[in-house]
Amino acid sequence: LDYGEVGLMDTLGALQSNQILTVGAGENKTTAFAPVIIEKNGIKLAFLAYLDIQSWRYDYQAWEATNEEPGIAWGHPEIMTQEIRKAKQLADFVIVLMHFGMEGEYPPTQQQVETAHNAIDSGALLVIGAHTHLLQPIEEYNNGLIAYSLGNFVFDGFAGNANKSAILHVTLSTCGIESHKLIPVEIDSQGFPNLVLP
Repeated sequence: LDYGEVGLMDTLGALQSNQILTVGAGENKTTAFAPVIIEKNGIKLAFLAYLDIQSWRYDYQAWEATNEEPGIAWGHPEIMTQEIRKAKQLADFVIVLMHFGMEGEYPPTQQQVETAHNAIDSGALLVIGAHTHLLQPIEEYNNGLIAYSLGNFVFDGFAGNANKSAILHVTLSTCGIESHKLIPVEIDSQGFPNLVLP
């Protein structure tokens, strides 16, 4: 939405015309908050995505979709709880993608922790975060897993720790999370990730 509603709808249209599923934004509130369901190897996954960051360049909360206007799904705690519980009725596991935290901050904020814990307590199995431009800690919580931020991945213009990131690899079974690991990557001067070899 840096380029307004036209930019958002153009992006969504380009992705959907190439069979790339989208979540967390849409032409109205119903589509923005709707889960995307994917079934793989007999396991049904529901994906939800939310934004919850402090205003800086823009009034980000003004980007929230309404009944009539396109936009994003804002991470209101009570709405997240309701939507996660509804998605849990449609799938074996719920994965919540969160755009939250403070840019350039390594430790998760208290709000990040509360939001992620609430998502797991509401029925999510995984919470995967972004926005800080830094790799943040992973936490095992209440039989779920929280990756507070995976940092940058395909992104240029950064230096130092902002170029150190990881791929989160999670193995699921019908019982839940069997294993998880981070595969380290480093972003090169062209903005592309490369595996860090041991």
